[in-house]
Amino acid sequence: MSLAARIKQMIAAGGPMRLSDYMSLCLLDPEAGYYTTRTAIGAGGDFITAPEVSQVFGELIGLALAQAWLDQGAPDPCILAELGPGRGTLMADILRATRKVPGFHAAAQVVLVEASPLMRTLQAANVPAARWCDSVEALPAGPLFLIANEFLDALPIRQFQRSSDGWHERLVTVQDGALTLGLGPQIALPDAPDADVFEQNTMAESVMRIIASRIAAAGGAAIFIDYGADESRGDTFQAVQNHAYADPFSDPGTADLTAHVAFGSLARAATNAGAAASALITQADFLLTLGLSARGAALARHLSGAALDTHQAALNRLTHPDELGTLFKVLGITPAAAPAIAALPRPVHST
Repeated sequence: MSLAARIKQMIAAGGPMRLSDYMSLCLLDPEAGYYTTRTAIGAGGDFITAPEVSQVFGELIGLALAQAWLDQGAPDPCILAELGPGRGTLMADILRATRKVPGFHAAAQVVLVEASPLMRTLQAANVPAARWCDSVEALPAGPLFLIANEFLDALPIRQFQRSSDGWHERLVTVQDGALTLGLGPQIALPDAPDADVFEQNTMAESVMRIIASRIAAAGGAAIFIDYGADESRGDTFQAVQNHAYADPFSDPGTADLTAHVAFGSLARAATNAGAAASALITQADFLLTLGLSARGAALARHLSGAALDTHQAALNRLTHPDELGTLFKVLGITPAAAPAIAALPRPVHST
């Protein structure tokens, strides 16, 4: 039975389904989930992430994490972790860039948070030193230096819609034999913004609380990179298939489902857990401040012709406003008393 047929059976038996539950089934179902049954990243997949665009991305992030490690007294041992590590490209670049940082590799235990056996096999080829765990709760104890690139956007969301009589949750239902969105009963939503649609990602907030609590208590630093904004800005739920937008309800399990990240709620979750959150900046500002131009120029000296054009186009894709440069944002988490992560300033509060 197809995943679509199973979901329709669930709705027939239990009523309309929360969008978060629908996303979880589409992405993680053991038999037909998107992430559990296919390799999505790369030219032959459905999308390309920044680590696959250029090695400079991972190199700069690796050096930023290594500097945070040094700033906090070079704790030994420590955990070097990645959430949603794809094919392992980012962690491989991080390890290559930091191999000359004295003591860092000897101190760091590399841990990848990945539930998919298929993806673990690919990651093992690129990061032989890694060990794996299924969730952030299972990360080993100790100072935690963590990167999460395009991880939060795939965590399941709930959606709420404002109507003339108040707020209603958007629920997945069946109409004329097809899966679609409908509205649930009226509910109270006192903290919702002045918008027609509000998205809530309680799983992302939970992940942030766990990580921030760890860092506040044991030390470390976390860098989160994703597309989004400070707060929820309407309906951002989308499906991507074959590098193009798709209908998220037409064929469950065959497309990547994501939503923009509301970083403001995550920063508040981190500070409430006792950690310090950085100001939210664009990916372009982050990478350029870390030295993308200089590193790119150094690599370019060894290239010519088509290879040079490809290299320059990749750097442009990471930073240009019409590409990934401003759509993607960066949030950093450190202990409250620790120095800020390089290129991620503390927020400026007015008095």
